[in-house]
This record gives sequence, C-alpha cells and structure tokens, in this order.
Amino acid sequence: MKSIKEVLHRLGIEEINAAASTGVNWAHDSSAEPIVIKSPVDGERIAAVNTCSIQDYEHIIQTAQKAFEHWRMTPAPKRGEIVRQIGDKLRQYKEDLGYLVSYEMGKIYQEGLGEVQEMIDICDFAVGLSRQLYGLTMHSERPQHRMYEQWHPLGIVGIISAFNFPVAVWSWNAMIAAVCGDVCVWKPSIKVPLSAIAVQNILKEVLVSNNLPEGIFNLIIGNREIGDRMAKDRRVPLISATGSTHMGIAVGKAVAERLGRSLLELGGNNAVIITPHADLDMAIRAVVFGAVGTAGQRCTSTRRLIIHESIYEQVKDRLIKVYQQLPIGNPLQEGILVGPLIDKQAVQNMQKALENVQKEGGKLIYGGEVLAGKGYETGTYVRPALVEAKNEYPTVQEETFAPILYLLKYQTMEEAIAIQNGVKQGLSSAIFSLNMRETELFLSHAGSDCGIANVNIGTSGAEIGGAFGGEKETGGGRESGSDSWKAYMRRQTNTINWGSSLPLAQGIKFEV
Repeated sequence: MKSIKEVLHRLGIEEINAAASTGVNWAHDSSAEPIVIKSPVDGERIAAVNTCSIQDYEHIIQTAQKAFEHWRMTPAPKRGEIVRQIGDKLRQYKEDLGYLVSYEMGKIYQEGLGEVQEMIDICDFAVGLSRQLYGLTMHSERPQHRMYEQWHPLGIVGIISAFNFPVAVWSWNAMIAAVCGDVCVWKPSIKVPLSAIAVQNILKEVLVSNNLPEGIFNLIIGNREIGDRMAKDRRVPLISATGSTHMGIAVGKAVAERLGRSLLELGGNNAVIITPHADLDMAIRAVVFGAVGTAGQRCTSTRRLIIHESIYEQVKDRLIKVYQQLPIGNPLQEGILVGPLIDKQAVQNMQKALENVQKEGGKLIYGGEVLAGKGYETGTYVRPALVEAKNEYPTVQEETFAPILYLLKYQTMEEAIAIQNGVKQGLSSAIFSLNMRETELFLSHAGSDCGIANVNIGTSGAEIGGAFGGEKETGGGRESGSDSWKAYMRRQTNTINWGSSLPLAQGIKFEV
C-alpha cells in the first residue's frame, strides 16, 4: 500500500488546512478550533482542518462575485479549454486522489479510482458541451421581426456535497457550471474535507498557469450554519445539494423562500426486480455490487430485491452463499470488496434498522453484525445483511445508509412494479429479465416511476452521459449529462424588429 503521508504531501495537504479557498489562495482568518479528520479505515488521524468563519464566507462570496464578471465574458470554448486542462491534471493525480478518497471515506481503492475517473469523464463531456450551448430560433407572427432564445450564466452556483462521493458529485456540477460561465462555491461534507482540499489544490495549478482571477472555483469547509447561510443567500442563485431527504427539504425551503433555484439529489430506496426469465448469474452479480458496494452508502445502492415467488428460494440461497464469501476489511488492500461505514453513528443506524425491521415482522437471514478483532478495531466494519421482509414495513420504507438488502416476494409483474414504486423515494430501479414484454412494461408509462430505470444492469454505476437524478422525495434534480446544463443557466427570449413599423402581437391595434 502507498504511504498516506506521501500521498498527502503530493496533494498539498498539510497538518492544518484553512477553512476556505478561492481557488488560488487559502483564507487564513478562521478563529474556530480545528476539527481532526480520522480515517474510518484504521481510526488514524489524517489531518486537522479549520472550519469556516462568517468572515471567511463573506470573503469567498465577494471574491466569487468579482470573478464571475470576468468569467462570464470569457468565450465558452475558452472556458472549455480550462476544463480540459483540469481533466488532464486529474489524470496526473488520479492514483493519489483516488487513494485519499478511499482512505478518508472508506470505499475500496477501485471505487476511489473510479470516482476520480468519473471526474475526468465529466471534464471531457463539459469540453464538448462548451461548443454546444444551443438556443432556438422561432418564426415571428409579425413581419420583419426575428425571434430567438439564448442562454446566459446564472452567477454563483452553491454546491453542497455528501460524504459518500467526496469529489465526483462536485465535478458533475462544477465542470458543467464552469463551461456555462458560472463560478462555484463548494461546501463538502465536514466528514471528508481533505479530498475537497486536494481537488482545490489541483485546480489551483490550472488557474495560476492560465493567469485566471481568484474566485472561479471556491471552497468553504463549514458546519450546518454555513450551509444554512448559503441556502438563504440571494447572491447564490442556484444551490445544488446532495444528501438526505431531510437535509434537502430544509435547503429547498430556504432557497424557495427567496425564490432562488435548487437542484436536489436526495435519498434513494432503490429496488431490483428479478423475474423467472432473468439471467440469474448476471442478476446476482449486479445485486451484490449494488447492495454492498461502498458498504451500501451510495444513493443508488440496491436496498430492496423483488423476486418472483417461483425463484425466490433459489435466489435467496445463492445470495447467502455469495455473502458468506465477501472479503471485508481494509479497503486499500487488494481483493477487499467491502470496507467500513463512514463512522460509528452509521453503524448504530444500521443496527437500529435491523432491530426495528425484525420487530415489524422481518427475518434476518444473514449478517448484520459489527465485526471485531484484528483489523476491525475501529468499530466501523459490519457484515452486510440479508433480511426477508415486506415492502409495507416502516423500516423498509426508509433509506438506511448501510449494506442491508430486503428480500421481497411477488406473483405478477404488475405487483412487482407496484412494490418497486411503493416508496417515497424515486431514484434508481432495475429489472432483470430476458422477456421483452416484461422489460418494456417496466420502462413504460405504467412502469418504474424513478429517474433511472435499467434493464439487465443494477441500480448503481450511472454513466456521466445521462442526466442523473430522481423523482418524488429524491428531489427532482438532474445533474451530469444530457441537457442538465440548462439548470446552470437562465433562458432569455429575444425579439428583434428590423423593420420601420411597430406591429403588435395578436393583431392588437394601439394608435397614438
């Protein structure tokens, strides 16, 4: 394994890091006590970080406002060139940044590398997008008039990201916002600030080498008070927030009260349907990755498995056998598939959910225990759990950010879809079937009500080319690919009269 000290040094992480950054210089006027960041992997101290003061926050916002005046007038393809260089820098630092993400958050190293690759991919996507920010032309009903629409940058985009993807989700927002002409203020999770600081250091190299002003990419590390201030700040026209539904409701309400925009990526209670026509080898592999990947701490993690009654026992037995062989341990070691939960509170939440679902009538058929002994001294390692349950159980209805998979039976395809849709969240869904009628029903207007609906692949592992997001209590936001760039811009309709008269629309006569 790499030396974490050497990795931190290469990424510019010192023992005490300041609370805020404008992309070039760190702000050093914080007065709060530093917070100590420890790894869930081994409990070791990584570094200490100052939290952001109100003065820091004001400095960042004012610097961002000034930078926006320059950045919005930079041609979009030139902005794309800066994003291209950022992608190249991320390629250069991919192994080290992926290692830090894994060590700070707890996901396996392959997933840490994958997260950085996702950042690289969105940079590539955004570079192409910088030459495709298209508007429309329309025919006017009035003679010698021309109508069209164009898109303008919004200004400051506030990005609030969650611990489970310390860097990738930021890049979905920031790289697209950047080519649109916006500047960004990023508040990462207080649980994983060091990965964000490392990214800011990487950005700094590109900004300095291109003689760009401070404030295009900004970082604040703060508590909930700072997040609340950002949500209420009229100088931040768009807030993109990723996290729990509870958090999203609070952010959405605060932004709505000032008639701002919010882009919310919230909880998921994702299900996979396995029909009698499924390729079970494919289905089992996808379900296991979806349920235990990132130790069940993805918003797209598979939490419910809806199995036809004719193959239920077969699928259950196969899952138990696979779960019995899952290598659990230090996520930086080769061959490990399940790392730790983010902290002991997450472990307690998992244990409480397992306790509650059994009181409701569920049956724990495998796993769920907290692991102890050599290599598990942190108390953050758990054995992924399999639980037989019913969809209507209150605990099944909620998202528990842990590796718990609920097994549910169904008889008809319509019943399976009703179970799939029968939760408050609507992020990701999947069906495994080689029967076209089943898969097309699943994808039809009468099928999945989620923002993501997959056939013969799992609920996790979205590509950046498609818009990512969900419905209902998932928040309705869309990030990453497709035309999600429109969320970061304002639409303007333009009418030009190139004639010598002034006819009115709808034939209205108004003579003076």
